Amino acid sequence: MHKTLFYDTFVHDYDNEVIELKFSVNHPILFVLVGIIIAVVLGQSVYFLVKAIRRAKELGIQKETIRKTISSSAVFTIAPAVSVLVGVVVLSKALGIALPWLRLSVIGSITYENVAAQNALTAAGLSGSQTITNPSIFVTVLFVMTVGIAAGLVFVPFVTKGIQGGMNKIGMKDKKWGEIFNNAMFLGMISAFLGYVFCDVSDVFHGETKGLIPVLVMLVSAVVMAICGLLSKKLKARWLEDYALPASLVIAMASAIPFTAWLG
Repeated sequence: MHKTLFYDTFVHDYDNEVIELKFSVNHPILFVLVGIIIAVVLGQSVYFLVKAIRRAKELGIQKETIRKTISSSAVFTIAPAVSVLVGVVVLSKALGIALPWLRLSVIGSITYENVAAQNALTAAGLSGSQTITNPSIFVTVLFVMTVGIAAGLVFVPFVTKGIQGGMNKIGMKDKKWGEIFNNAMFLGMISAFLGYVFCDVSDVFHGETKGLIPVLVMLVSAVVMAICGLLSKKLKARWLEDYALPASLVIAMASAIPFTAWLG
């Protein structure tokens, strides 16, 4: 077996017959592996759905109530699913469809996955607009996207009870400080992502205006989210709250096109 410098081509020599296999982010075997995992997750969902329906019948809940609960839950699942689809589309250029589909369908966050993938690609000297042809880079991005988000699964069973207990004690002693503490934790998390947005703004002083693009896109997203919130409150249409996130994502991404044409 011979490997090229970038490990993107594998050549096997059997009885003087050379077979060349090239790595592809959309290779069918990746879809088979991802499909198996997704099938297991869907199987778990169906299992617990059946268990829940049986338990509801044991409690004497009417069939019509059960049916409405299932149908309404299914409808409002579409909203977050749209944002997940947007994430898959964003990452599909560099990573193909299989990996983003897996990461955002099992345990993932569009905010985390996109940043993690972009950082890994940047470290490898690539951008989100370049398709990965090196399997080593692909595996590296996979680990970066997976290990970080999986940490929550490992730590939650061990530290959640202690953290929640400490926060409850603060809230019981002083409700105001409890709210301040919760808000501070949330703002701390948001600040980490804001740094990613504003990291290239200083390039404006060197004549580069492209660092303003993420800021303007963020502002568009914030405005759309605020409009959805106001409309939801004024029109008393709470269903708008469920579609505010995908709407802000899609419109903000669309705004990136004219902003990029304008600022380069």
